[in-house]
Amino acid sequence: MYRETTPGSVRPDAAMTEDDAAVEARRIIADAYRPTAYRDDTPAPAYGTAPPVIQPGRPPMSQGATDASVLMLAGGTATAMVGGTAAVLMYLSQFADPLVCGLVFGAPTALVLALARLATKAKPAPDVHHHYEGPVYQDRRNVHTRTTGVWAKTNNHQ
Repeated sequence: MYRETTPGSVRPDAAMTEDDAAVEARRIIADAYRPTAYRDDTPAPAYGTAPPVIQPGRPPMSQGATDASVLMLAGGTATAMVGGTAAVLMYLSQFADPLVCGLVFGAPTALVLALARLATKAKPAPDVHHHYEGPVYQDRRNVHTRTTGVWAKTNNHQ
């Protein structure tokens, strides 16, 4: 190490006067209380050319994706609670059969799922009303399509 840069070594020509020391102390104290960050609180414009900035939290997605995500999180939590309850019961009983616990905890779940599916299929068909203005031509022909070959030639026959 060099003598000039070694900590604790004082150069003989580097002595400060009392006034210089007081000025330096005031500068160091002022620097310690100087803010190191600045926040601009002026309101942002309503529109502009700046690109959007990613915000903290969940990433932006469609309403359907958000609903599906929340549904998956809720389903995972419910599954963990049911599985944890089954594990605790098996551990505490010390002779519980895993198959019986699976049936006991799985039967209500299967019943709820079956009832939910039944309820969705039991909806009445919506009434469809078509209102036309002017002459209407209805074409009720059926087109039978047959596609064959390597280069997929389609022949439409009525």
